[in-house]
Amino acid sequence: MKAIWNGTVVAESDDTVVVEGNHYFPATAVKPEYLLPSNTKTMCSWKGEASYCTLFVDGDANPDAVWTYPNPTPAADSIRGRYAFWKGVQVVE
Repeated sequence: MKAIWNGTVVAESDDTVVVEGNHYFPATAVKPEYLLPSNTKTMCSWKGEASYCTLFVDGDANPDAVWTYPNPTPAADSIRGRYAFWKGVQVVE
């Protein structure tokens, strides 16, 4: 699977975990040079607290387009430390 935004592959792996229709990529599959930290956090009743990153590619920012669950609940442990994408990021095979 590949995560593509602004014409650039920002993550690539054949080891994704699908939860609620979202592919969660291993941290090692995400290219850190395209991530900027964000202060945004959200809470999911069954997965726990999500932390967000902004994608920054070729001078363009996509705020909070990436999220991760660094310390998910036991029910969502399969996505611990993995990253998922939205806000116009294409996830394709």
